[in-house]
Amino acid sequence: MHLLILAAFLSVTAALTVVFRRRYRSLSYIRGPSPPSWLFGHDIAFLRQQEVGEKDFKWMKEYGVTWRITSHFGTQVLMTADPKAMQHVFHKSGYNYVKRRDHAEMSRMFTGPGIISAQGEVHQRHRKIMNPAFSAPQLRTFLTLFQDIGIKMCDKWKGEVLDAPDKTVYVNKWLARTTLDIIGEAAFAYDYGALDQRNDRLSKVYSNIFVKTTLHSSKWLILWRSMWNYFPDALMPYIKYTPTKEHRHIRHATRIFQEVVGQVFDDLTGDVSEKEGKKDVMSILVKANASEDPKSQLSYTEMTAQMQSLTFAGHETTASTLSWMLWELAKHPDYQAKMRAEIRATRSAVLARGDTSFTIDDLDSMTSVLNAIKETLRFHPIVFNLWREAVNDDVIPLSEPIISATGETIHSIPIRAGQWLSMSICSYNRLPQVWGEDADSWNPDRFLDIDQTKQVRVGVFANLMTFSAGVRGCIGWRFSLIEMQALAAELLERFEFGLPKEHYEIVRVPAGLMIPLVKDRLELGSVMPLQVSMAQ
Repeated sequence: MHLLILAAFLSVTAALTVVFRRRYRSLSYIRGPSPPSWLFGHDIAFLRQQEVGEKDFKWMKEYGVTWRITSHFGTQVLMTADPKAMQHVFHKSGYNYVKRRDHAEMSRMFTGPGIISAQGEVHQRHRKIMNPAFSAPQLRTFLTLFQDIGIKMCDKWKGEVLDAPDKTVYVNKWLARTTLDIIGEAAFAYDYGALDQRNDRLSKVYSNIFVKTTLHSSKWLILWRSMWNYFPDALMPYIKYTPTKEHRHIRHATRIFQEVVGQVFDDLTGDVSEKEGKKDVMSILVKANASEDPKSQLSYTEMTAQMQSLTFAGHETTASTLSWMLWELAKHPDYQAKMRAEIRATRSAVLARGDTSFTIDDLDSMTSVLNAIKETLRFHPIVFNLWREAVNDDVIPLSEPIISATGETIHSIPIRAGQWLSMSICSYNRLPQVWGEDADSWNPDRFLDIDQTKQVRVGVFANLMTFSAGVRGCIGWRFSLIEMQALAAELLERFEFGLPKEHYEIVRVPAGLMIPLVKDRLELGSVMPLQVSMAQ
């Protein structure tokens, strides 16, 4: 028995060694930093960097827009912020570059077998059925809902701020509740009651979820998760039962979500004819799924996973982006005043024509507001890095040639099937050759001068990579954008935002997504403290 175990261990070790060496040889001529260790490579340093982009920006400055890093067991990874490389991987080659398996499995643990974790043809099937629910005309119908819930949040703030002028508010917590209520109503016609703290189980379980599950994971948990790349498929359903506090919290969050929305979904999946006239995302998805070829239809588990995916991805990312924008506006009061004046001038025009609420055209006409959103998406990308694995041998083109370890100029990089790539979103969003010489500064006015016809076309919005791109580009990016425009207009018309009197050093930490923390105050969790007062 012991000999069989030893033989199995040696066989696995030999197989892994072949895989690692194959990858290692393919990138040996690309320059990059030396790994801190053979066992962990750069994994620990990368996942525990004090601020998102700390390593990326340093390496890009030293080696150029494309470089090599090392993962566990000496596995070499191609890391790039090159626009043409990203265009090739995300647009032109699409499903030839799948999510790295451990990242896909982490997504599955958080959101179930929905569109976020789906790969290849399965993802294509999910996307086809979900597309009708995310068409531009459909999403425009949600504007009134966004505005109503935004006004509700403002009314709750108003009472607190009037009672205590210059009150310090954790704005990200309030925004997360607001966007959770929005996604509940828009996606499922369901009231989560997060702003009223009436049914707050989901708010509580999602609060600080990245701090509890991803931030500062032990090096052995990081190594364990990376080893999922080599497990047989039969083992993958059981990895969520890893006996760690991080995985227990993910299981608890999933269980709470399934309890809350189980009945909601059952109500939605009654007689399909009853869905006529209903505009929530899930009703449209139910109708689209029912009309699909039975062989292509989403299963019950996949449909409920879409609800979990929409809730998970549809509220935290939007709330975080708005929180970072308000933080920047607190540091840039002149631009904040410019936005407020623009919003109030548009409001006057709306009232003059006999209306009371902004239309989509009104929101789009507010250039300063829209540019502040664009600049925050660029400067503070919530998804700051995407990992991919090549399905087939390929050649990746470069728009920015690099110098090899032997001094040669490289214009393209041949890679083998199985090669890992790390696409540095935060680095691409800071490229001076794309965004200007002041790319390391928050400056919304840059979008007044950028000629996008001279850029390599990459991202789905404003040529940013924050919503990803191509066949795996965020299906809900328009939903998020309209939501941010609506909420920003309501907030900035009513309130002024400043830095608190008490000093808080905010850091942008990597915890799956980029989240705000107060340096050396982990006990506060993920918070964005800002001074809030009534606008004059």
